[in-house]
Amino acid sequence: MEKDLGYRRIQSTGRGSYIISLPKEWVQSTGMEKGSEVAFKLKEDLSLILVPSKMIEEKVSRTKPEIKEYWIHVNEKDDHKTVCREIISLYVINADLIHVHFSNNNVSEHKAAIKDLIKTILLGAEIIDESQNVITIQILINHPAFPIEKAIRRMVILALSANEIAVSMLTGKDEDINRVIEYKNDVSRLNLYVVRQLKFGLERASFTELGLRNPKEFLGYRIVTNDVKGIADNAMVIARNIANSKKMVREQMLFIKENIDEEVYTQLLEINSKAHQLFEESIGAMFKRDYGHADKIISETESLAKQELNLTTIILSKKLDPIVSSIYSLILDNSRRIIEYTVDISEVTLNRTIEEVVERNRISHN
Repeated sequence: MEKDLGYRRIQSTGRGSYIISLPKEWVQSTGMEKGSEVAFKLKEDLSLILVPSKMIEEKVSRTKPEIKEYWIHVNEKDDHKTVCREIISLYVINADLIHVHFSNNNVSEHKAAIKDLIKTILLGAEIIDESQNVITIQILINHPAFPIEKAIRRMVILALSANEIAVSMLTGKDEDINRVIEYKNDVSRLNLYVVRQLKFGLERASFTELGLRNPKEFLGYRIVTNDVKGIADNAMVIARNIANSKKMVREQMLFIKENIDEEVYTQLLEINSKAHQLFEESIGAMFKRDYGHADKIISETESLAKQELNLTTIILSKKLDPIVSSIYSLILDNSRRIIEYTVDISEVTLNRTIEEVVERNRISHN
């Protein structure tokens, strides 16, 4: 319940500082005295909340971290993929402990799937207890040890590496697909971790702890992680298509009329490399809150999109082998998507910084 304590006039000390007297009734009711400290909390609407430090300390000492514990009950009819999806969902909503209880003894397939999920997908998750009928999973990692920005930057490195390897498989080794799979799985793990941390921040309104300036930025970060994951997913599609095509040629199930067209392949690599560069720059601009750089990146993607369109025309005009042409088109579509992701992230930067830019311009013109 709110209580109106009237108004207080702001006074100047003459040294660039401002002071205001506190209501005597409020000071006495909180048990404060001369020398006591008061915490100031700035709200989004620029209003202030004053909290005696003594109250904060008492609240912290009373509050124990709540352990979020869940049970999943599995019977013989449940598909192991369904169980894994349940575990992933609980991971994302910040579960601390997940107990998986099996109602029958024939659980080897379920257990193997769960262990593989923890090993390849769930960052910071470990099996801390296991019996014939129960597996207990604990999520050990917390956000201060691995901040969101660091996780996203790692995702970018892995996703672009997977993409580069996949494209190079056209002239490289089929075994390289294993590296693409490894990097793609690592990106998926980090993506789920970032989503988990964003959910944690939303629940506790602790956006500043995650390096954000206001709650609106949660959506922007979610867009970014989706786009980075999209690059890794595209890499997997390219790698599988190239590997399958080369296998069918070796087994004489497919016949290719001509080898790789050097002109087309060189331009493909050039466009893909430039798309990678702009994507990395868009991530850097976002974390630096650099409006000008983000705007410049969008302009640069427009010229790259024209280059991509010109190469499409060249591919069609050459009347290449259909198999080779389809792989070229797949790689080119991949570059096009990276360009689109770059624009998405640059627009996130523009949207999260435009108010700051307008305010700076207003001050500079006054």
